[in-house]
Amino acid sequence: MWSCAIAGCDTETERVEDLIVHQARDHERVQCPVCATVLPDGYFAIKHTFEEHTRTDFMRAYDAEPKDIRQRESVIEAVESRADMDEVLSRLDTDSPPAESHT
Repeated sequence: MWSCAIAGCDTETERVEDLIVHQARDHERVQCPVCATVLPDGYFAIKHTFEEHTRTDFMRAYDAEPKDIRQRESVIEAVESRADMDEVLSRLDTDSPPAESHT
């Protein structure tokens, strides 16, 4: 089971793809405190931070500690090791329904 970790949200999904789509569609977009880019909250915001900025930028912008970096890197690793990102991007582009579970 995948749980949305965005503050105030108790959404849980069986598939990580459904959770990423939920975060992108059902939550307000956020502005990156480093570069002011507006993007979906959750996975995409975390991914943006670590692909586009240095760890030092992250720590300054979020008043974070090294453990916060490790936690977010583990989120990225867990999601990317299980998610079909082509499906996620396709669904976000076309408003497609979730695929059948292959469990």
